[in-house]
Amino acid sequence: MFKRIVFVSLVLRTERKPSHIFIKMFLGEFSHSIDSKRRLAIPSKFRSELGTKAVLTIGFDTCLFLYPEKEWEKLAEKLSALPLGQTSVRDLNRLVLAGAAEVEFDKLGRILVPEYLAKYAGLSKKAVVAGLYNRVEIWDESTWKVTKAKAEKELGNLAEKLGELGV
Repeated sequence: MFKRIVFVSLVLRTERKPSHIFIKMFLGEFSHSIDSKRRLAIPSKFRSELGTKAVLTIGFDTCLFLYPEKEWEKLAEKLSALPLGQTSVRDLNRLVLAGAAEVEFDKLGRILVPEYLAKYAGLSKKAVVAGLYNRVEIWDESTWKVTKAKAEKELGNLAEKLGELGV
């Protein structure tokens, strides 16, 4: 009696997944001049993520926030969903939403900062363009230096607070 031996080979196909997933985000700090027409150059590494148009609005601590359109839509949706019965919500919406301006990049990668936003941020001849994950902040250079120095002095306390939040 013969035994028949059958070999079966199985080929399992798996999709290769990258070992590193890169999340597109804004990082870094850049110093740029603002010309007499209030045009400000945005770093090219930020422009590639911002696209051809972005939204510039009032930020906190006298800076400006610059958002890609998709991030702006998410923020605007969240703000508009807040309860209108609260005065602070209405005030925040008026400042952030009504204070927003759609900006486009010229051939040199500059945006035109509207006068009311330049005045709010106290922008003079030098500005700092800082990447903060999903947004870009635009600061008057002297205000940035003071704000950053203050945060650096508080770094230990900030680390404790982050620990309490589980970060």
